[in-house]
Amino acid sequence: MKHIFLNLKRFDIPKELGGVNTIAPIGQWGSYIVEHTQEQLKKYNGDEVEFAMYFPEAHLIPAVSALCEDSPVKVGCQGVYRDDTAVGGNFGAFTTNRTANAVKAMGCVTTIIGHCEERRDKAGILAEAGVSDTAAVNRLLNKEIQAAVKAGLSVLYCIGETSEEQERWQEVLREQLETGLAGVDREKITIAYEPVWAIGPGKVPPDKEYITKIGSFVKEVTGGMDVVYGGGLKTDNAEMLASVPVMDGGLIALTRFSGEIGYYPEEYLEIIRTYMGK
Repeated sequence: MKHIFLNLKRFDIPKELGGVNTIAPIGQWGSYIVEHTQEQLKKYNGDEVEFAMYFPEAHLIPAVSALCEDSPVKVGCQGVYRDDTAVGGNFGAFTTNRTANAVKAMGCVTTIIGHCEERRDKAGILAEAGVSDTAAVNRLLNKEIQAAVKAGLSVLYCIGETSEEQERWQEVLREQLETGLAGVDREKITIAYEPVWAIGPGKVPPDKEYITKIGSFVKEVTGGMDVVYGGGLKTDNAEMLASVPVMDGGLIALTRFSGEIGYYPEEYLEIIRTYMGK
């Protein structure tokens, strides 16, 4: 099966506050995105491709409420806490932390964990505490994955190497995979490879050969788990990525990178048409 993931990050912030949102008022942003994509996505065979969208927390309930009957859209959140509520246990003393049971109750069915931005944040906090153990971030992410799967959520688990780590990419990715996936049900998990060293303005993205090498490595280490390209599925690389046999889809974020940059539903649908070939 192919997987098309959409990470909407903080694209809900209006331009006058430094964001990129121009598509809808803040209160309607989540529902607008679902309503302007789900009918068009119905033309694709649900047994051949899945569509998951990861929303900032404030928009989860409006997004779920906008789902039509037989909607192909799976609404997801952007990460979960490493602990959770339990019958007869902690009833919810998790101020500021988003638990898997909380988002499950909102209607989420999936979550993204380990995105390079989350990894960078956790590494920064650990560094402030004087922790230099590089596996510590992966252990924390493993707890998040376990909490998500226990709550019944599927997981998009992101891995990737920075420019400083690129020479030893095999070691870095293997640690992220083996530690992050330790003791979890892999049937509920898809891997996203983010070439962190290539993300950002002026950076040169990896070519087909490099992406194929990484996809093959991930499948070898994980025993054949599905892996998608997380460096940004775009109109200009969709055909190339679709031609890489070891890649099972892609992660979309921004759809427009110049002018009125941001996420636009019609451009999201065009990326999918290009990738799927219809």
